Amino acid sequence: MKNRTFLLCAIAGVMASVQLGAPSFAAMTPDEVKRLDGPLTPMGAERAASGDGAIPAWSGKWQGPPPGVAFRPGEAYPDPYAADKPLATITAQNVAQYRAHLSDGQLAMFKLYPATFKMVIYPSHRDFRYDGAVYKAIREHAQKTQLTPDANGLKDYPPTAPFPVPKSGLELMWNLRFSSAIAEEAAVYDQAVVYPDGKIAWGKWKYEIWSPMNGAAFDSAPSLINRTFARVETELPLRDRGNIIVSQTYWDREGSDTAKTWAYNPGTRRVRQAPEFGFDQPQGPGGFRTVDDDRLFNGSGERYEWKVVGKKEIYVPYHDYKLADPSVKYADLLQPNHPNPDVIRYELHRVWVLEAKLKPGFRHQYAKRVLYLDEDTWMAALADNYDARGQLWRTNLQSSFYAYDAHRYYPAVTFYHDLIAGSYLADRLTNAGKPARLNSSGGFNEAYFSPDSIRGAGR
Repeated sequence: MKNRTFLLCAIAGVMASVQLGAPSFAAMTPDEVKRLDGPLTPMGAERAASGDGAIPAWSGKWQGPPPGVAFRPGEAYPDPYAADKPLATITAQNVAQYRAHLSDGQLAMFKLYPATFKMVIYPSHRDFRYDGAVYKAIREHAQKTQLTPDANGLKDYPPTAPFPVPKSGLELMWNLRFSSAIAEEAAVYDQAVVYPDGKIAWGKWKYEIWSPMNGAAFDSAPSLINRTFARVETELPLRDRGNIIVSQTYWDREGSDTAKTWAYNPGTRRVRQAPEFGFDQPQGPGGFRTVDDDRLFNGSGERYEWKVVGKKEIYVPYHDYKLADPSVKYADLLQPNHPNPDVIRYELHRVWVLEAKLKPGFRHQYAKRVLYLDEDTWMAALADNYDARGQLWRTNLQSSFYAYDAHRYYPAVTFYHDLIAGSYLADRLTNAGKPARLNSSGGFNEAYFSPDSIRGAGR
């Protein structure tokens, strides 16, 4: 009861923040930090099970492959829960029974595709933990991390979960931005826009991310741990083949100088700085999603006012090892209107509901966004995006699973559904290629992510 009382008080405090367009500088108190080893997990989630037991208590009993699971880096991740049996299947016929645990976007999918859309529900699990160094860094910085005056940067922050007990929408947004950072991520991802008639427009891109502050050498390169480097090269569609983008995102800066991006165009054979890159600039095959749609939200939050709506128990994609299984062919996965529902695993989890409304005088395709953040990882599992008329336009879901080699959850296949056009984008697909390499590249350095590097790599 004591733990429950604390939780309700914490949520009440968050709700009292209401419209959170201005920075909050309320650091965690020593008593709040102690709760990260008590009623809260080291990441800031509720440790206890839900009242009915449908969401289990966090055990964190496994770091790396669990007993009996054979895994070698570079291979597809084996599913530790492959033997689980479904608890229920939600369809348009019984959706009212489960309405309380569904997002508006999920309800819209049942309404739009009543004959084919369904959600297969499996037992929920909370068995994995991150590296001890991650939890230690969170505790050490919890009483010190602050937003810069304009909220576009941080001061004195850990590599993950800078605000394990968020007191504002901005703090929750920053947890999301840091949630999926892995020291090194290198992959070739397939993309597919699936149209209502089943036709597919393909994309492919080489994607490399380097975040030194998430690596083992956290203290060895102080000049680099304040930023994350990215390099993206387009392979498909053919008309865009050879386009390369490199960027550096600075986490400790204010104003508009928080990110720098350069683009190489093979047609002109020139590298130009791209100061306007980001936000709602179209990306992917046909420009289907925005740049800041990556991982459901990724980038500066300066154009929105952020508000914590509260916490809910929602069915979200979780432990979706099957979506990345090479045995699942694209022809079976990418069906008209929505991906094959039998391949997506849903579990009931507690999520933070984060709302973003466009600030007056700012421009973006999405006038409002509602994001559902998993309490155990801070990653967004669902996102509902609204147009300027207030109409729900796109509903998106991001699958995830625990990556044994990286010792953390990894954002995997992501689906972006256009509810008006009836088409969808499948992003970060690896079924037909090799799995992403996590924390194993070894050759990343500052020079590789420089504009001079892409000038020399252009063809």
